[in-house]
Amino acid sequence: MENQSIHHHTFDNGLVLLAEPMSWLESAAFALLVPAGCNYDPGERLGLANLVCEMVQRGCGSRDSRQFINDLELLGADTSASVANAHTSFGGAMPADSLIEALQIYADVVQRPLLPEDQFEDARLVCTQEIRSLEDDLPQRVFHQLRQMRYGDPYGRKTCGEFAGVQAATADDVQSFFHGTYRPNGAILSVAGNVQWPELLAQVERMFGDWQPRQAAMAIPTPTSETCRQVSVEASQTHIGIGYASVPYSHPDYFQARGAVGVLSDGMSSRLFTEVRENRGLAYAVFASCHSLRDRGSVMCYAGTSTERAQETLDVLLAELIKLADGIREDELARLKAKIKSGLVMQQESSSSRSTSVAADWYHLGRVRTMDELVGILDGLSCESINRYLAAHPPSDFTIATLGVKPLEIPFGISSAQA
Repeated sequence: MENQSIHHHTFDNGLVLLAEPMSWLESAAFALLVPAGCNYDPGERLGLANLVCEMVQRGCGSRDSRQFINDLELLGADTSASVANAHTSFGGAMPADSLIEALQIYADVVQRPLLPEDQFEDARLVCTQEIRSLEDDLPQRVFHQLRQMRYGDPYGRKTCGEFAGVQAATADDVQSFFHGTYRPNGAILSVAGNVQWPELLAQVERMFGDWQPRQAAMAIPTPTSETCRQVSVEASQTHIGIGYASVPYSHPDYFQARGAVGVLSDGMSSRLFTEVRENRGLAYAVFASCHSLRDRGSVMCYAGTSTERAQETLDVLLAELIKLADGIREDELARLKAKIKSGLVMQQESSSSRSTSVAADWYHLGRVRTMDELVGILDGLSCESINRYLAAHPPSDFTIATLGVKPLEIPFGISSAQA
C-alpha cells in the first residue's frame, strides 16, 4: 500500500475538491455534499429539501428520468442520495474508468436538473411514504425525539420532514428551493480510489467551474429546554432513548469522549451489551453512540425492551451511564483499540468509505485527517486521559424519550411530561 496523500483545491466559486488516490484499487467513489439540507426548509414546508432531492434525480441535462437511470447503470455505478440537516448528499462507487462520466451526470444533477412538473406528484408520494414508514420505525422515532430535544430547531429536524409540510409544497416551491440552495459555495466534492489528481482537477474545473455561487437564508436556531418526552403508542415493546451533552467531532477531546462511549457500546464485550442484555436479559437491542453537529455534540443511547421490563431497563441503563464517570479499565481500552483499528483497516480498502469520511472531515475540521494521524490519536488514548475527560465531563443532565404503552418513572429528579 502506498503512502497516503490527500489533495485539495478550492475553486473560485467556493466548491472544494478533495481527492485521495488509492492506486491499489480498481474502483473509485465520490461524495458530493451540497449545502441544501433540511435546515433550509421553510418552517411551513418541512420536508422540502427531501422533495427537491427526489426531484433533481428525475432527469438532468439532456437526460429524462429513464435515461438518467440507464446511463448510471451502464457505468456500473452504485449510487445513493440522502438529506441531512446541513447538506443534501449524492454519492456513488464504480469502476475507476467510469468516474468522470458519472461526475458529469451529477454535475447536471446539481446544476441543470429538469424538475419535471409531470412527475411532481409521484415524487411527493415517495416522500410521504418515507415519512409514513418512519412512523412505523419506533427506534428511529425515539432518536428523532432525542434530536429534537437535544438540538431544538432547525438542528433537530427530521430529515424527511413532516407530512403536512410535504403536502403543502408545490412545484414552484421546488424550483425556489433548488435555485436558492443548490450552490457551489459551501459544497464539497470528495473522490477516493484509483484516480489521477491532475486529470481529476481539470475535469472537475470543466464540469463545475461555471456553477454560480449564491447566498441562502437559514432558519434561526430555536433551542429547547425539554428534558423528557413520553409518547404513548400501541406496541408490544417499549423503546427508550437517552441523550446527554458531549463534544463535537472538531473538539480536541472528541476521541476521549469516543473512547468512553466505545467502552460502553462497541462490541459484545461492551458494558451495555454485557450488563443490560447478557447478564440481565433486559433488552433485545442496546447501544450508545457519539452524534456530532458542526459545533455541538451528544451521546445518544437506545434500548428496546418489553413493556414489562421497561422500567428496570431504564433504571439499569441510567445507572451504567452514571457509573461510566468512575472510569474505564485497561482491558476495556485494549479491546476497543483493536476493534477501531480493524475498522480503519477495512475502511482503507473501500473507496466509498474513504470518499465519505474525507468529505466529513473537511466539513467538520476544514482539513482531512490521514489514516496515520487517526492511528496516532488512537494509540495516544489511555485510561488516564479518558478518565480525566470523564471526571471533567461526567454523563449527566439526561434527556429521555420513551415510546410505549405506558409512561415510565423517571429517576434522578428528571420531570416527565406524557405526550
